[in-house]
Amino acid sequence: MRLCRSVAGATAVVLGLAGLAACGGSDGGQGGDGMTIAVRDDVPGIGLKGPDGTYRGFDIDVATYVARQLGTPADRIRWQPTVPAERENLLVRGDVELVVASYSITEQRKRKIAFAGPYFLAHQDLLVRADDTSIKEASDLNSRKLCSVTGSTSAQNVKTKLAPRADLQEFSSPTECLTGLENKAVDALTNDDAVLAGFAAQREHRGKFKLTGLRLSDERYGIGVAKSDTALRDKVNKALRKMVSDGAWERAVRKHFGPARFNYEPAPKITETG
Repeated sequence: MRLCRSVAGATAVVLGLAGLAACGGSDGGQGGDGMTIAVRDDVPGIGLKGPDGTYRGFDIDVATYVARQLGTPADRIRWQPTVPAERENLLVRGDVELVVASYSITEQRKRKIAFAGPYFLAHQDLLVRADDTSIKEASDLNSRKLCSVTGSTSAQNVKTKLAPRADLQEFSSPTECLTGLENKAVDALTNDDAVLAGFAAQREHRGKFKLTGLRLSDERYGIGVAKSDTALRDKVNKALRKMVSDGAWERAVRKHFGPARFNYEPAPKITETG
């Protein structure tokens, strides 16, 4: 009898542990185990990791809000730094649950992953030195040195249609491009206007650079999810709608883009629903 009671007790413990594991397991990484979210860590205003290890930026606020609506508080989020060329790979491999990283929705990317959103409408633009008046339209770049980020839609747009004869240099981070622009190694930096505004607004850069305001493309930022996880996509869309309706979206935009006097677009309509 004593042996039977011991076996029964052990069985109950095993079943209990299995139940706990199930409770904290799947459902898009939500719940007990937290959630892993890929973000930029090198883009002021969007996603920047400070010296103290804290992440700040508009995308960080969006990701934090969405995660909270999905049941994951801020202190249970695992931030995964990423660069544009790696965003799809992180989702395909299952390394992260969400990608919130100035991630433009494109048909090419949707062949591999799915998007929720969009949650922001940006436009490709150019950042030039404050005293430069020679670049007035995209075609002016054909005889100039231009810098962009590897794997970004901005780089692809330049190559394929905007200025195919430009001397395009690509780096993994816009910070490297900014250094080249300041040192006159390149004539312009192209990226989304929200990204460029974040750099121009930094205290050490104020007065050195300006946006041309050309609005060379429409970039709809979406939140990347695994292609098969339609349930998670729908939950993220619901969270984004609530973020707009309760005013949190507007507060986040003003907080991170207001200092740059950036003329941002209103919150876009969510279209990625199927």
